[in-house]
Amino acid sequence: MKASTLVSTRSVTTKLLTTASVGALLLGLSATAQADNWRYAHEEYEGDVQDVFAYAFKEYIEENSDHTVQVYRFGELGESDDIMEQTQNGILQFVNQSPGFTGALIPEAQIFFIPYLLPTDEETVLTFFDESKAINEMFPELYAEQGLELLKMYPEGEMVVTTDEPISSPEDMDNKKIRTMTNPLLSETYDAFGATPTPLPWGEVYGGLQTGIIDGQENPITVIVATNFWEVQDYLSLTGHVYSPAIVLGSPILLDGLSEEERDWFMQAAAASVDATREEVSRLEREGVALLEANGMTVRTEIDPAPFQQAVEPAYEIFTSQYGSDMLERIREKAGNC
Repeated sequence: MKASTLVSTRSVTTKLLTTASVGALLLGLSATAQADNWRYAHEEYEGDVQDVFAYAFKEYIEENSDHTVQVYRFGELGESDDIMEQTQNGILQFVNQSPGFTGALIPEAQIFFIPYLLPTDEETVLTFFDESKAINEMFPELYAEQGLELLKMYPEGEMVVTTDEPISSPEDMDNKKIRTMTNPLLSETYDAFGATPTPLPWGEVYGGLQTGIIDGQENPITVIVATNFWEVQDYLSLTGHVYSPAIVLGSPILLDGLSEEERDWFMQAAAASVDATREEVSRLEREGVALLEANGMTVRTEIDPAPFQQAVEPAYEIFTSQYGSDMLERIREKAGNC
């Protein structure tokens, strides 16, 4: 495999832009109470799933109101933790990111990263996210306790693993340094697989793969395609262990001051954005595998999940010992009935 000889400059660019960008937001914050330009940040690049959602959301708001929405992509205002904090403080009005990054803030959100808990069949997953009581009733209350309003949780794609060597069983992951989000349950999962879980900021992942600081990482196919990971990884394995969700959160500093009609715009905008995103996820996943193979990656689809499922059984016990079994059983029941 030919890999670029230059270490990615994304993390450097992120640091240079962040201070200036946040400063510009703060300068305009005094007008927020009367402003009609709402600020929305996500943690991905142009054309990624969260970007598609953001611009569908923006389009709906601007077509159905006098307000505008300004979208900030990954790195423009910092890393995932930064944009979450800015939303809590009202600097941003909306944030779209993986709940994996809210594991410290909302520990229960780790449940979506318990391997083999959720279905991975696309239609079943869509039904689950639409109808799950845990997602639509329990989690809004948990986020509200942390000063955030959950507008929508939606599926972003099946998590897959890229590595520098082929993976077909947990034994193949022995001592592999696999990048994970800063999420205790994810770390436990890859530790159970035999790997060495290695949390790393997103802006440093490409360079880490390129220089051998890490041996692999997990993400949806859509993200792997958008970040050109075929340049620095040889293998992609469809282990079927997690279907990645994303969340859209609003700042109560904005929402609490709006009328019911105005608040309803956001719920309708989020619903319309999910429809646009679902079509894009399906297309990108279909075309993504072919694109990765065309660029030299070996895609492994025939992987027996049983050894992986057996290896991660302790993850269920870890979650229930800390947070009880009620939420886990609700999700299991709903997933089984979809």
